[in-house]
Amino acid sequence: MMDNSQLQKLRDLPIEGVAERLGMQIVRHKALCPFHDDHHASLSFCTRRNTFRCFACGAHGGTIDLVMKRQNIGFKEACEWLGGNQTNRTLPPAPPYRAGSNYLQEKVDFDASRYERFFERPWLSPEARRFLFEERHLDERVVRWCRLTSWKDRKEVPWLQIPYYDEEGRLVGVQNRNLVKGALPRFRFPQGSECGIYNLPILKRLKPGDELWIAEGCSDCWALLSAGHKAIAIPSSTLLSKKDKDLLSSLSSSSSFSFHMYPDQDAPGERLFLQLQKVLPTLVHHQLPEGCKDYGEYYLSHH
Repeated sequence: MMDNSQLQKLRDLPIEGVAERLGMQIVRHKALCPFHDDHHASLSFCTRRNTFRCFACGAHGGTIDLVMKRQNIGFKEACEWLGGNQTNRTLPPAPPYRAGSNYLQEKVDFDASRYERFFERPWLSPEARRFLFEERHLDERVVRWCRLTSWKDRKEVPWLQIPYYDEEGRLVGVQNRNLVKGALPRFRFPQGSECGIYNLPILKRLKPGDELWIAEGCSDCWALLSAGHKAIAIPSSTLLSKKDKDLLSSLSSSSSFSFHMYPDQDAPGERLFLQLQKVLPTLVHHQLPEGCKDYGEYYLSHH
């Protein structure tokens, strides 16, 4: 049985990313509703609250609810699906839509030019500095490398802003993390953001014989980097795109370095490792000490 922190981690997965893995096509935060014979994209996503709602049939909820309804499965099975265990789960066919409609032909790209300037000269608010350096004990060089910055919204809520870059250092997405403990939503993603594998520029710094560590989420990645490891992070196996899987597979077949991972100390963490091992057959499993649920906690116990 999952504890509250594990459930919260599943609820915090970007809902539009979960919807896409369920076979739904999203344009401007809207999609054809799979729960009725929809022809007008009546299902809407609120990335601020990380929820969905259909204004035709009334279906609504968060990530777990979406998987339960779309897959026609129970709460436990939906959590397992989100946690990476999709064995023998066949997706239902995509909902029908009108031939000739240009709705699904639209593509909303991430506008990097709107955000690049924020990361040229990062600024850290007192709340961000407290989170990164007092709570997480991260190395300042890691924070600079990752170009973390911060801002406050109109209600003076402090946010940490996390840029995602591709291998060539091009900005492809932004993740905003709420710095108020327990507040919702915990995360926001600008329209079109590609927040798949995190810290890809590190691949350019790998040398023959190096170890590449894989974390689940940015926080564990920062901890690995602060401990002196070269690391990347993924949100979860269910949110890995084909493009990301192809990249990992090409690294596995052509690289001269090894792959390592400290899976989270729970069933979803172990399932994630097994899912990644299908793409990276040589991925080495490292066991966390008893009492440490993830690498971030292990890092803090030594700093």
